[in-house]
Parts: sequence; C-alpha cells; structure tokens
Amino acid sequence: MNPGSIIKLMNARNKFQNNHPKFVAFLNRCFAGGLREGTVIEITVTNPGEQPITSNIKVQQSDLELLSELKDISK
Repeated sequence: MNPGSIIKLMNARNKFQNNHPKFVAFLNRCFAGGLREGTVIEITVTNPGEQPITSNIKVQQSDLELLSELKDISK
C-alpha cells in the first residue's frame, strides 16, 4: 500500500471517529476483550421509510486474521 493511500485511509478513519464517537466506543469495547472464533456479529440497517434489514456473521479464523492485518495497518 502506498503512503498516499495510507494517509487517505487514516484521514477517513479519523473523520468516522469524529462523526460517530459512541459507535467507535462501542466497537472498541467489543474488540477490547478480543473477538474469538465462533462469535456472532449482527447488524441491522434501517433506511428512512423502509423496513429494517438484519444480517449476521459467525466469526471465522480468516476474519480474525483480516482484522489483525487491518489493525497493524492503522498503527
């Protein structure tokens, strides 16, 4: 990954953190104990005027590896 892309990604991350501090705190709390294989993550999206849509994933080892790589990149 080139340095320009990393800077752009970091700026977007900082903006997201500033726009959604409670959500970032929630994610930090969830990840603080360390996600384990088999953990279920569920998300619901509700667009204005529409019914909510919910989906979930069961965390796999490959997901944990991806998250670890992303964490290393953001340091």
